[in-house]
Amino acid sequence: MGIFLEVLEYPGEVADEIAHRIPERGSAEIKFGAQCIVRDYQCAVFFSGGKGGDVLPGGRHTLSTKNIPILTNLLALPWGFKSPFRCEVYFITLKTFADMRWGTTDPVAFRDKEFGLVRLRAHGTYTFKVAEPALFVNRLVAGDDSFTTQEIQDQLRSIIVSRFNDFLGENLTSILDLPGQYREVSEALHAHIAPEFRNFGLDLQQFYVQSVTPPEEVQKAIDARSSMGAVGNLDLFLKYKAAHALEGAAQAGGAAAQGMGMMAGMGIGAMIPGMIVDTSAPKAPPKGSVFCAGCHNEMGADSRFCPRCGKPAVVAVRCLKCSADLPAQAAFCLRCGAPVAAAAKCGKCSAGLAPGAHFCMKCGEKTA
Repeated sequence: MGIFLEVLEYPGEVADEIAHRIPERGSAEIKFGAQCIVRDYQCAVFFSGGKGGDVLPGGRHTLSTKNIPILTNLLALPWGFKSPFRCEVYFITLKTFADMRWGTTDPVAFRDKEFGLVRLRAHGTYTFKVAEPALFVNRLVAGDDSFTTQEIQDQLRSIIVSRFNDFLGENLTSILDLPGQYREVSEALHAHIAPEFRNFGLDLQQFYVQSVTPPEEVQKAIDARSSMGAVGNLDLFLKYKAAHALEGAAQAGGAAAQGMGMMAGMGIGAMIPGMIVDTSAPKAPPKGSVFCAGCHNEMGADSRFCPRCGKPAVVAVRCLKCSADLPAQAAFCLRCGAPVAAAAKCGKCSAGLAPGAHFCMKCGEKTA
């Protein structure tokens, strides 16, 4: 037996409910002249025989041929519109549903110019409301007695993530550019997603991208790059780290060691510049250097024969004025310009002898 209704209303007590059907099952008998009470935040959509009728805005409505002309044409009653008619009514909430959340269920593959192929997760929020009630009922509600945001959230999320993937591939080159572009990205995605919502009779009012998160290893690489950029002057950074470490050790060792730690921390600053040297700068030959008699290759102080050509080693001549080590054939000091004392000569072959030599390096004759 059908339900006979003279007053139709629904207070909308469920917070996330978008649409509610009266009656919840089947259809009800409603007579002409019945009252339909619609809240200001609602509208009422009439259906009869599976076909959509009129949409009534907020207010108190008397059901008559004036208020529901399309439904009257559908019924075409031959009884002077005094007999009851059967229909169902959907009360649609027109309020804005805020703080709707979206996010990627699985990471999204993205080819980054800095890090290569990475997998990203994204999250954000959006707000929407019903813009075309009849279209919304036909496309989504489709006979349900109650329709909430939870029933549509997964479908809307899939639309958002799909458009988000397309946008990343077409407009973004590196995730390093994202922190300063969230507003621009959100606005661009809103323009891409809004038409998809309108297909269901919905109006996407606001859309926000709150975070795009790379994998942990990529986050570490970004942190390392940021740290290197923040260091700037490596010399000052090393001084700071060394002093900080010593001061921390002093604090751990007690008040007596604290003063020593602070003094050592200050002293380390003067020591480190000598530790950081330019390896490209030329080095002065060590004292007591020796040179090859044949190819003049410089060798270690304890060398006796040249490792390059096998010739005997010759001790360098030393300047009497500034004590600089000079090649054996030098006539003047390369450092101070003072003349070099003439070297002794071999009595047999007249070859120059190195200072302190007991034998001639050319003929092997014993010197005096």
